Amino acid sequence: MIDDVIVVGAGPAGSIAAMLLARAGARVRLIDRETFPRAKLCGDTVNPGTLAILRRLRASAGVEERGLRIDGMVVTGERGIAIEGRYPHGLHGRALLRRELDWQLLQQAVDAGAMFEPGVAVRGPLVEANGTRRVTGVVLDGRRAERRLTARVTIAADGRRSTIAFGLGLARHPARPRRWAVGAYYQNVAGSTTFGEMHVRRGRYIGVAPLPGGLTNVCLVQPSQPADASLRDPAALLRDVLAHDLLLCERFASARAIAAPVVLGPLAVDHVDASLDGLLLAGDASGFVDPMTGDGLRFAVRGAELAADAALAALKHGWSGIHQQLGAARRREFAGKWRFNRALRALVASPRAIEAAAFGARLAPAVMRAVIARAGDCDAAH
Repeated sequence: MIDDVIVVGAGPAGSIAAMLLARAGARVRLIDRETFPRAKLCGDTVNPGTLAILRRLRASAGVEERGLRIDGMVVTGERGIAIEGRYPHGLHGRALLRRELDWQLLQQAVDAGAMFEPGVAVRGPLVEANGTRRVTGVVLDGRRAERRLTARVTIAADGRRSTIAFGLGLARHPARPRRWAVGAYYQNVAGSTTFGEMHVRRGRYIGVAPLPGGLTNVCLVQPSQPADASLRDPAALLRDVLAHDLLLCERFASARAIAAPVVLGPLAVDHVDASLDGLLLAGDASGFVDPMTGDGLRFAVRGAELAADAALAALKHGWSGIHQQLGAARRREFAGKWRFNRALRALVASPRAIEAAAFGARLAPAVMRAVIARAGDCDAAH
């Protein structure tokens, strides 16, 4: 039997899309190369805007029950400037290990009726050979022979290294920015609160997030190349950065990493025209630029909702105009936040801009608090 929809990738975007489609009555097959629960490098923070979407989609219960409440953000600069911004209107986010978040969302997709196949690696898209470039499913790796799955709609939600998007030439790593992330979990970090933290330094930023069970997530993002010596020993890189940061060194003096750091990069992914009948992109596969404001999950969750709507429309009415409508919906939803994040990344890359922002924050902290509210997508949550 041909599936209505094959969703490749069981992260937040894939699981949300599969859940919504299954609830709508579609036959959905969800596949992933990994077995779950599985570890994933992430800032581990669900901001207020994302949490509001999960509530609306009736998918927030596990996140709210197991996640640590996050009441706002602390942003610091190199010269000791620190601005604490509480989310307005009593809003809050949650901090939760990505392995637990992804597992919670995957379970809801399965409960909705999606058929999940773990440990299944996709070799590439299945494309009609008649010159139409229509995607009709996926080709899977097999021990003895390749296996083919067909569907009326294929949703590629297989991350920033999407086998499908890169295989079809729909995605590429841009020359700039070339940033890499190094992340690890620590115990015994002093001074943790119910606030997430963003420590902006020249050319880099350090995200620090408290987690349930006394853990702390640390994620360093900086410009790098694959051959950089610092990436060959990420544990030493994190130790050096934390030990020499005036605001963090004492807090991490007795801290202990509980596992080897994870390195991810290059982070940025650009996508080109993805208007292939039979195929929709969601999550990081649809384009990724390292969001330094904790809103990557909002792009995934809301983007998955838009992709599910587009898939249902294609199943009912065919593919005419589907990609144009989805592109317009994504621009309406995300264009303002894309511009906001680009401006923040430009700030990090400019020492003079950092100094000016620190001076402005000292004179007008309310401006920085408004930025924190914007970063948390509080306007969408209220």
